[in-house]
Amino acid sequence: MSTKQKTIQEEISLVGVGLHTGKKVNITFKPAPENSGFIFVRTDLEGEPHIEANANYVTSTQRGTNLEKNGVVVNTSEHVLAAVVGCDIDNIIMEIDSQEPPILDGSSKFFVEALEKSGVIEQNAVREIYEVKEIISFKDEETGSEIMIMPSDNYEITTIIDFGTKILGTQNATLKDISDFKEEIAAARTFSFLHEIEMLLDNDLIKGGDLNNAIVYVDQKLSEKTMKKLSKAFKKDSVKIKPNGILDNLTLHWANEAARHKLLDVIGDLALVGTKIKGKVIATKPGHKINTQFAKKLMKIIKIEKRNKVPQFDLSLPPLMDVEKIMSILPHRPPFLLIDRIIELSDKHVVGMKNVTMNEPFFVGHFPGAPVMPGVLQVEAMAQCGGILVLSTVPDPENYLTFFMKIDNVKFKQKVLPGDTLIFNCELIAPIRRGICHMQAYAYANNKLVTEAQLMAQIVKK
Repeated sequence: MSTKQKTIQEEISLVGVGLHTGKKVNITFKPAPENSGFIFVRTDLEGEPHIEANANYVTSTQRGTNLEKNGVVVNTSEHVLAAVVGCDIDNIIMEIDSQEPPILDGSSKFFVEALEKSGVIEQNAVREIYEVKEIISFKDEETGSEIMIMPSDNYEITTIIDFGTKILGTQNATLKDISDFKEEIAAARTFSFLHEIEMLLDNDLIKGGDLNNAIVYVDQKLSEKTMKKLSKAFKKDSVKIKPNGILDNLTLHWANEAARHKLLDVIGDLALVGTKIKGKVIATKPGHKINTQFAKKLMKIIKIEKRNKVPQFDLSLPPLMDVEKIMSILPHRPPFLLIDRIIELSDKHVVGMKNVTMNEPFFVGHFPGAPVMPGVLQVEAMAQCGGILVLSTVPDPENYLTFFMKIDNVKFKQKVLPGDTLIFNCELIAPIRRGICHMQAYAYANNKLVTEAQLMAQIVKK
């Protein structure tokens, strides 16, 4: 798996019909900037609203994975998202002039071909990859569906399907590496059972379907009335059952094409996690509902792990600023100077350090016999670290003071004790404007996150 983010080289378009609307729809793939992710754009609506491919926007999984943001919907998103992941793309804009992408042949094949024709290119930014460290699972007790992911050297998926019908039986499919998606999975077409097709036709919900974009397994007797209904819907003179139990005019690409298509759906639905995955997925009786529920669970776990992840810094290297240099910038002095070193400094972040010793004056009263560093002083230390960042933007920092304006979302997670080494990492939430600095700050000790807060401060000339 590449370490750099990727997008497409140039825009490319496809045209087809929506499966459930039967309307002609155009989809145009366009390059996207770094860190954009996958973005749908509804060009048929006023303002061309954007909908990010995000599991939190899933509102329905009936007949596909359907997204909604601010009242704007994108239906049946899974096939095109699977193609984007299968082509190892990180950032892309997908413009559609209807509520769903074209169904084409019911697979991801033509999307993949278009993306490859456009060309996939590397970008400068490093891609984010979530590496699974332990087994994560999710089970639907009502249906028996289950998805789990475990550690692996790459992204691989196995699906096992069993619909309790003799005609389909139990099938499984495995993709050992996402680089094999085009050859082994992309052409696997969607499938349905005859009773489902009848229900969709009766409710006028499959206007764009034909026998070339859906495998239909005949799980009940094909009556004369049903045959006429299907013939009319699929624009055929007649329909018949093939010896393998599917409707005619379609030949299976693989005996386990149904399981392969379910694997395709899993890839498309897990694209909604928003990051590349390094792990092995095993999905038993998967469907869009459990797929997207699992995607939401993964997103929460990734968010928590990212927040708690301790950045690594080489404390043996000479500091960027020692305490004397710090005092030439900050107005604070002992015993209220709570930063010993600055390790890193850029225009967007700063990393500082404090050695917490028993000699700290606050330990005298906080608390006798059980010394603990006050949380308020941890926040103050983070703010002083952030002060280095904001004062470094002016040519004469010695002539300025920094004042707190706001503190939000403060959380204290671990005690800070004598002997601990505190590492502070402060990052800008927004660019510094008019001397106002808004930062996300973290404090770490003993390879754990101990404190976090959002800080806002202003620099004022003395």
